[in-house]
Amino acid sequence: MNTKLKDENMDELFKAILTLETVDECYAFFEDLCTIKELKAISQRMQVAKMLVQKKVYSSIVEETGASTATISRVNRTLSYGSDGYALVFDRMNNGENSK
Repeated sequence: MNTKLKDENMDELFKAILTLETVDECYAFFEDLCTIKELKAISQRMQVAKMLVQKKVYSSIVEETGASTATISRVNRTLSYGSDGYALVFDRMNNGENSK
């Protein structure tokens, strides 16, 4: 965990997210919290990460997601050297958890 990121405000944000129970609740909360552009960027990074885990090549990822090669590289670095958050979420999604 990045200790520069951790503080009471972030804890409160993440606790709020953990109270959400359905996709519709997530839409309502995140539409209030983020701009459309921010949400699109976050969802694009998730798709890039998913495709990188599936061993797709950069050119295919660019074509399918519209992500820049810089974004793909950054997500790839996170997959290799990050906190394993993507792996945790993908594993849980593949095992059917949080399918509300």
